[in-house]
Amino acid sequence: MLSYPVRIALIAALGGFLFGFETAVISGAEKTIQQLWQLDSFWHGFTVAASLIGTVLGSLIVGSPARIHGRKKVLLTIAVIFVISSIGCASVSAWFLFVFFRFTSGFAVGASSVVGPMYISEIAPAHLRGRLAGMFQLNIVAGIFIAYLTNFLFVGLGDQAWRWMLGIMVIPSALFWILLRSIPESPRWLILNNREAEAIPILNRLQEADVNGAIQSIKESVQSHQEKLFQGRYMKPVMYAVLLAMFNQLSGINAILYYAPRIFEMAGFDQTKAYLQPVYIGAANLLFTLLAMTMIDRFGRKTLMLIGSVGMIVFLGLTAYTFKDLQPADGVAHVANSNVLIYLIGFIAFFAFSQGAVIWVFISEIFPNSVRSQGGSLGSFTHWIMAAIISWTFPIIVEGSAHGGYYSFVFYSGMMLLQLLFILKVMPETKGKSLEQIQKELGIK
Repeated sequence: MLSYPVRIALIAALGGFLFGFETAVISGAEKTIQQLWQLDSFWHGFTVAASLIGTVLGSLIVGSPARIHGRKKVLLTIAVIFVISSIGCASVSAWFLFVFFRFTSGFAVGASSVVGPMYISEIAPAHLRGRLAGMFQLNIVAGIFIAYLTNFLFVGLGDQAWRWMLGIMVIPSALFWILLRSIPESPRWLILNNREAEAIPILNRLQEADVNGAIQSIKESVQSHQEKLFQGRYMKPVMYAVLLAMFNQLSGINAILYYAPRIFEMAGFDQTKAYLQPVYIGAANLLFTLLAMTMIDRFGRKTLMLIGSVGMIVFLGLTAYTFKDLQPADGVAHVANSNVLIYLIGFIAFFAFSQGAVIWVFISEIFPNSVRSQGGSLGSFTHWIMAAIISWTFPIIVEGSAHGGYYSFVFYSGMMLLQLLFILKVMPETKGKSLEQIQKELGIK
């Protein structure tokens, strides 16, 4: 039977599942909604990216409600927003309402990406923290896989298939809300709000060996969290966080996740097969994320990033080369090129093995306690801003030229070459080092 900390961490990590599902599910509906509302490439890109714009806002402003009202109440509110936005996206007939509910759903994703890991880190015993924190990332890739799978299962339902694709999210959203009601409030938040009597039994259930010592340590940490992030001494970790988050999206990962069926149709696959291929991508994403989690502490963050960068350069380059041969004016191959599936699975495998597994671990390690939450927010903000830009511009590029697919993947491959140089010349290794050692090596005093 699962221990109490593991059970409640799993429930909180369901927010990651909804995060991943919402990220990928639009891939099954995006072409239909473009035709339904007769959107040009600019407004189509905006419609898809509306979720990411909401994500940026959600990740930026959720910290204050979580601090004032508690982690549990905010997570419950996020679950309600997921339920409402799922129903809204699936049922509306007006374009502006669809964009509104996409934005709302993205807001919940951004908020979840901050509060979910925050809650897990605050309830996890020290000896389980790494594995429990990893549950959130695992749930993200599981959500992506299930979204691709349900898209494939619903694609044969005709003109209304897109509503089923988006509406099915109401089930895990409602389950998330129901299960959240059974978890406790974060004991750290209770202690910081002078509710120690409520926190003590929770700490006992969480297997805290020294409850009084933990309470004292939490109280002493309050003062250390008032420092400002943007000052000279934190220049290096700020630079590392921003660059790593930028390169994460400059790989083209969100363009591929959001537009996977379209990419396969561009490569000549019929509709059914175009919706089946992303299922393989989602499975590879899940498998190689699991593999990376078993190796990240053994081989190190930098080693995984080096291997991943080389692999992504190769497979993105091969994908670009394949699309270079697309000559028709419509930019769509008339004979399916199965190599595209192989190359994109290769890309996603190397991405999951490197950037997918490393980014949030590395960013959480390079900032000292006094500014860690601010540093995490900066990394998240940069990540989502870049995701919105990439997702918005992809349809503009591929619809603006018969060789748009080629140009896109050449650009992504070139960005991974720059990432490789960044890792070789600049990025430090943090494996097996205490937070204090990392700070010392970065010149933070």
